[in-house]
Amino acid sequence: MFYVYVIKSHKTGEFYKGFTDNLERRLHQHSLGNSTFSKNKLPIELIHAELCNSRKEARKLEKYLKSGFGREIIKELSEKKD
Repeated sequence: MFYVYVIKSHKTGEFYKGFTDNLERRLHQHSLGNSTFSKNKLPIELIHAELCNSRKEARKLEKYLKSGFGREIIKELSEKKD
């Protein structure tokens, strides 16, 4: 099982989309600043996470979220959380 997730930097307002097989561990890494994205952009917030059955499915969804339509969806999800 893989998770596709979207986090938002409260400092810059930027979004990061990724996938992992261990969501809790990966979010912990981000919150400690142990990733290129979050190093100088803390604090971060989880905006969305989806469970996928395979790495291939997770990669496809991550790619979609990075597309124009995916960015629109992420913007809407973020606005609902605010």
